[in-house]
Amino acid sequence: MTDLITMGQAAQVASRQLATLTTAVKNEALLAIAAEIEAQSDLILAENAQDIADGRNKGLSDALLDRLLLTEGRVAALAADTRRVADLPDPVGGDIESRVLPNGLRLSRRRIPIGVLGVIYEARPNVTIDIATLSLKTGNATILRGGKETLRSNLALVQVIQTALEKVGLPGTAVQYIDDPDRALVAQLLRLDEYVDMIIPRGGAGLHKLCREQSSIPVITGGIGICHLYVDETADLAQAVDIVENAKVQRPSVCNSLDTALVHPAIAAEFLPRMAARLAQSDVELRATGQALEILQADSGGAQVVPAGPEDFDQEWLALILGVKVVDGLDEAIDHIQQHSTEHSDGILTNDWRNATRFVNAINSSAVFVNASTRFNDGGQFGLGAEVAVSTQKLHARGPMGLEELTTYKWVVVGDGHVRPG
Repeated sequence: MTDLITMGQAAQVASRQLATLTTAVKNEALLAIAAEIEAQSDLILAENAQDIADGRNKGLSDALLDRLLLTEGRVAALAADTRRVADLPDPVGGDIESRVLPNGLRLSRRRIPIGVLGVIYEARPNVTIDIATLSLKTGNATILRGGKETLRSNLALVQVIQTALEKVGLPGTAVQYIDDPDRALVAQLLRLDEYVDMIIPRGGAGLHKLCREQSSIPVITGGIGICHLYVDETADLAQAVDIVENAKVQRPSVCNSLDTALVHPAIAAEFLPRMAARLAQSDVELRATGQALEILQADSGGAQVVPAGPEDFDQEWLALILGVKVVDGLDEAIDHIQQHSTEHSDGILTNDWRNATRFVNAINSSAVFVNASTRFNDGGQFGLGAEVAVSTQKLHARGPMGLEELTTYKWVVVGDGHVRPG
């Protein structure tokens, strides 16, 4: 039986050791993990193959299976990403600011680890490595709870991490995994405030709601993306087709993939058939409404076109489906996004800098794009290394949560016999 109290105690002890490590020791551990991933690649792939087979037998969607799948290339990428984290600057111990007060006290705010992170996530076993490496670099211990669909894969990866840590003399309990699929353990983890300092859920809206409502520990929410691109009347249409295709097709099963394309009426008749023809090459289904539906029904470019239902613009598709709507202009595009977006990744395609500026100022998503794909909202793409999550809330962290977002700070006060006057 899984004993979360024992796990919490062990994680807390490990976190106190990690907090005092030098950057060199932490990097040595990360490089050991990368080497162990490569050495145990066959084991990882074999365990993942069993997860995939079980998933197919259970009727999991192709999109979910893609999120679950590990290939030789993806495993190699895990090792490469781990080495990239080792190469990143270590924020721990750095001063955010420092100054000397009029009374001579030297005051600084210094970055320190948060402590113990509880991370609950679904599918995508690469998340196990992302979380572990970023947490270790910032001196945090972790208790992980992945989805049952990836249990074998995650256990293999955690075994690799713990083996590597022990090889360099660090506690394997710095990264622990809840291997029991009993949902009651999630509720127990959310109340483990004596040992866990932050909860990070990565999954659907239900998981986020559960964590917000039941956790006695601070929760960082995000990772749910209903993402938009608005193509205005000045956009380079060839470029816009490329960007929409990339945002929708490159990896449709992730949170920064495109869900809705909004188009200005002045270019809709020309742009929409061109966009549809390109997306048809990847079998994207278009859910269109109003003028967009009329244009696409007349010239679909070979794409499947379906009338949009009343809830379709509130869907994170995670599949080869795209909502399409013609809007009167920038104001209606902004209104639509503000009404339907989850404030994850939204953008404008334009050659009018005034429109771009208005859009950026009005849209308060964690990342706002001008003439670029929403797929760039990613820790690696932003130069942060791997990421623990993409936060869409407004306190502590927003956007990709890299190294700095896994730290807090303490005040350090240095005096010379100072006493506070009465």
